[in-house]
Amino acid sequence: MSQRDDFKRTIVYGDTALAYLKKNELPAYPRNYELWYTYSAGFNYSLNKAVNDILGKKGGITPDEVQNVYNRFLCPNRLSDRIDSVGSRLSEEIGEVLEIFSAGLSANSKYAEALGGVTKALEHATTREQFSEIISTIVAATNETVSHNRKLEEQLYESNQQISGLQESLEAIRFESLTDELTTLANRRHFDEAITRAVRQAGDVNEPLSLLLTDIDHFKQFNDNYGHQTGDQVLRLVGLSVKQNVKAQDIACRYGGEEFAVILPRSSMEQAYSVAEHIRKSVICKELVKRSTGENLGRITISIGVASFRPGDTPNGIIGRADAALYSAKRAGRNLVKCERDLDIEAAVA
Repeated sequence: MSQRDDFKRTIVYGDTALAYLKKNELPAYPRNYELWYTYSAGFNYSLNKAVNDILGKKGGITPDEVQNVYNRFLCPNRLSDRIDSVGSRLSEEIGEVLEIFSAGLSANSKYAEALGGVTKALEHATTREQFSEIISTIVAATNETVSHNRKLEEQLYESNQQISGLQESLEAIRFESLTDELTTLANRRHFDEAITRAVRQAGDVNEPLSLLLTDIDHFKQFNDNYGHQTGDQVLRLVGLSVKQNVKAQDIACRYGGEEFAVILPRSSMEQAYSVAEHIRKSVICKELVKRSTGENLGRITISIGVASFRPGDTPNGIIGRADAALYSAKRAGRNLVKCERDLDIEAAVA
């Protein structure tokens, strides 16, 4: 997306955010503005649903409710607090495991001492009663040690279960931090990290790499006409079409509000173009029905730009060329796939 397009789009989001502040008579504090800007952009599905639920029930929203929604979905410390909490519990469980091992070592040491005493007693035993007493001592020490070790095994198993659960919690937090909740594709943060790695790897091993940038045609108009919930349905539909037409090695992301990106490692421009066409056709083949009324809303279309890695390329370089190809598709009438190669041809003709 060009800087000019970025400017126009973000100004619209900003104006809409201010309109929501005025409508609900909320102070224009940075946090309040951030919440309504995020709501206007439609990028945080959970936040939008929470706000819409409040507005649907009451017709308005109070400053306390805004603060509560902000703390739940936008507070910078939200994820870090959860990580700290899980990390603290994980440390406690590891401490308990160490205590279990320590107790086991102590029990085995006592058993070894008991056996040592028995060995010395055997050297001086001469009567049947003495041998019988020694055997009784060995049996009692063995039974005590076996019972103690069984308890330690149970404690160790329980701690292992707890640690496995905490590891799953950490993985869930990591997944959440890298996933767009609405479409379940990778989010922009994941994209930024992945494209940097992919460009570096393509340069290091001299392998092909391609990038698709996708934009839903006339999405703002569609969103304004039918509402945010239907707009969310469109985003899910496109996200599903993208996911169904890429391979496991590919990284499909929600790049912006109605923009998607697909990183295609080890894929030439021709292969990437084929993937893009499959995605475009998959989207236009799906009819959209408004869930609340059953109304058929017709079909939606997308435009796609394709760029491939060049020697000495940078993430910004390949993104910029894919973006230019995308907007060439827009200018050419939308519902098209354009490659950066097409831009060279257009420039030559011009």
